[in-house]
Amino acid sequence: MDDGFSFAVTATLADGRWHVSRFNDDFTGIATSVRAVRGLRSEGPAFALLNVEDEYFVIVRPTPGNTFAFLSDATMAVDDDFAASIMDELDADIPDLDPDDLDDVDPWPEGDFDILADLGVAEEVLSVICDDLDLAPSEQLLRIAEELGFDDELARVTGMD
Repeated sequence: MDDGFSFAVTATLADGRWHVSRFNDDFTGIATSVRAVRGLRSEGPAFALLNVEDEYFVIVRPTPGNTFAFLSDATMAVDDDFAASIMDELDADIPDLDPDDLDDVDPWPEGDFDILADLGVAEEVLSVICDDLDLAPSEQLLRIAEELGFDDELARVTGMD
């Protein structure tokens, strides 16, 4: 995908400091993100942030027993295979919308809203950020990173600075 601004990064907290690194993701399924995060072998919290063509974002957080995911815009699953695969991973129904009507429908997030709650981004905060339609998905991820304390590093690694 190179029609829009896309990136995939891992973020991990080690020794009280966030480390953000880019990785190559083909945006075809969640497995690449899971491998990238697990490959960090971090003892601290670790997750992936994916910005897909600046149309929507995904957070992926694998744990030893499960993989948690969050999709910023469930309506994208109507005509985007990667978003549809995330909805499938979430065991959520793809919205029953006509693709031609998507521009007239307000987006809504789907998934594990408390995916980052233990790190300080409560469900309510994540909802407010996703509801701010004046922000592009990359800017929404920057706001999440700001809440967590690594916005400068995310901006530098992704070229948003």
